[in-house]
Amino acid sequence: MGKQKLITSTYICIVNASKEIPVAIFEDNPIMMDAYRSILNGSPGYACTGCFSSCNNWKHDMQKSNPDVVLMDIEMTGISGIEATRLIKKEFPAARILIQTVFEDDVKIFEALCAGANGYILKNTSPVKMLEAIADVQAGGVAFNPVVAAKVAKLFQQFIAPSSTINDYQLTDREKEILQLLTEGLPMPRIAERIFLGYETVRSYVKSIYQKLHVASATEAVAKALKEKLV
Repeated sequence: MGKQKLITSTYICIVNASKEIPVAIFEDNPIMMDAYRSILNGSPGYACTGCFSSCNNWKHDMQKSNPDVVLMDIEMTGISGIEATRLIKKEFPAARILIQTVFEDDVKIFEALCAGANGYILKNTSPVKMLEAIADVQAGGVAFNPVVAAKVAKLFQQFIAPSSTINDYQLTDREKEILQLLTEGLPMPRIAERIFLGYETVRSYVKSIYQKLHVASATEAVAKALKEKLV
């Protein structure tokens, strides 16, 4: 099936994404929207399934574009990107949301994570790093650039009260090592490079960590690790 276009007030591009990561873009800057769409559609393994200039019709837009990953701007007209993230995660819990913004503000980062965001990168992130971040969150990981990662670790330690409960999750030494790297904000490909393992091997370890900690995302795993001092 070839690519099809459906023109609406927000412009939606529908593509065949059977072997690609389907990504929906929520961005109110038309220049940035065009750039992101071009990067996605021009990169093997990725496809733009929807481009939206506001979050006001988020439910309809999500149903129409059916993405695995949402590339979300924070500063949107009407419903903000953070509020849209909260709504989308409630209605479409399987969707992975990657916040992309110019802000390094601690409060905005924390609000985005509390809303359910799976990653937070800055708009000056290179196209290659953006694509890596999309793949990471789609695979169940977490994505932060180094500046944001340092802020995230600080925020978790500042706002999440340590737990007095001691739980033995029976994590192996390797799983503890990988969990430590997750708390530092490293995406799975970088973790694989750091500890000299294949990406799929690291991904298997991460899935095991989620199961043992009874969490569904890297953000939850990091929060539990810091709260219960597992690393």
